[in-house]
Amino acid sequence: MKGIKTLNMLSAVVLSFSLLAGCGGNAGSTDKSTQAANSQFADPDLNIAVFQGGYGREYWDTIAEDFMKDYPGTKINITASPKIAELIRPKIVAGNPPDLMYIAGSDNTSLLDGLVKDHALLDLTDVFDSTPKGETQPLKNKILLGALESRAMAPYGDGKVYAAPFNFGVMGLWYNKTLFKQKGIEVPKTWDELLALNTKAQQNNRALFTYQGLYPGYLEEIIVPSIYSVSKQKGLTDFFDYNPAFWTSDTFRQVWGVLEKIATEDNGLMKGTVALNHTQAQTEFMQGHAMFIPNGTWFEDEMKDAPREEGFEFGFLGVPAFKKGDPVTAMTSVEQIVIPAKAKNPELAKAFLSYLYTDKSVKLNAEKSKGILAVKGAPDLVKEYISDTTYNVYKTVDSGMVAINGSFKSVAKGSKYNPSEEVYNPISSLMNKQMTLDQYSTQMTKLYTELNQELVNNTP
Repeated sequence: MKGIKTLNMLSAVVLSFSLLAGCGGNAGSTDKSTQAANSQFADPDLNIAVFQGGYGREYWDTIAEDFMKDYPGTKINITASPKIAELIRPKIVAGNPPDLMYIAGSDNTSLLDGLVKDHALLDLTDVFDSTPKGETQPLKNKILLGALESRAMAPYGDGKVYAAPFNFGVMGLWYNKTLFKQKGIEVPKTWDELLALNTKAQQNNRALFTYQGLYPGYLEEIIVPSIYSVSKQKGLTDFFDYNPAFWTSDTFRQVWGVLEKIATEDNGLMKGTVALNHTQAQTEFMQGHAMFIPNGTWFEDEMKDAPREEGFEFGFLGVPAFKKGDPVTAMTSVEQIVIPAKAKNPELAKAFLSYLYTDKSVKLNAEKSKGILAVKGAPDLVKEYISDTTYNVYKTVDSGMVAINGSFKSVAKGSKYNPSEEVYNPISSLMNKQMTLDQYSTQMTKLYTELNQELVNNTP
């Protein structure tokens, strides 16, 4: 996803599960189970909202049933949709949000950004400080290093956690491993090497590059690691913290210059790319119409039924460096689960959230959705349920590929801007040659200046 990202164009589905405690028993035993749940939770009903993208929803259906068995008398109602934000936004506005929300997919994350901006999320620090039943350490000790401290989970810099880490993704550029083997093509380690492969692309009847044109936010998967490659953490801080000078820096010129070269050089960008959605662009890539495409570790499972050229095999190369000898990088992201501040049943929501980190749940998530939870040792814990491709991508990062992550600083409360959309959406105009780098630079400098002014004006 951006997290981040795997929309699956299905109809919205609403499904409720209820477990009659003591199935096969008498009414008295059912009453006792219900009373037990009611004594533990003031309200035994939990309403959750789930993004239904490339990971599907089977995991959520199954883990809900498991939770209801372990907590007899509780009832979990699941609303799932690729367009989950559209479904639940009216309820949030009306002050009646779901009790727990898994929000992902590029069309939905602006809702989460808005909740952060409005300080409308429940503090979850106590969930991670507590020791779950049957465990010997606080839950936070189980979570992937750095995840809880990241801006995505602790957006206000006060040490408090307002979003819980969920699926952990690795993102970068992908290629057809079979083609490279058969043609003796070396996997590029620098951007110069990658751009030089345009000749090989032409010889093999394909463009050099394509991306999910209608969702230019996918390009962050190469932009963010590339910023780090040029200017390390300082560049990322300037970019994510709204330093207007970033847009006239050498870092900007080098990173966005790669996109400009792809857009302007003959055969660089696959024709029609800007008009394609994510699955269309990914299918074109798999059918051999482009040599490279950005995507994440959900790619293989999301496109498992898509047509492809003969012998196609997923290959992951990460993001090339700008300087020969520098390490290849990859972007990492962790999806988020949140509990709204106005949730009607926060205590049951917290209990369910903690339940999601049990080993049983981690394995079930991999089995049903092929997702990897952001907990220590998850890839090895779930190896039997994921493909060799997915496992090897995670292991590649473990073996020296530099993992890069980051997120935009929270904007001022009531801001009219969504930084991610404002920064990435105009790239479409750059890629279809309707905007120059200078025009883009001017537009972004103005944006960052206004974002900073809003923050100054919003300071108490």
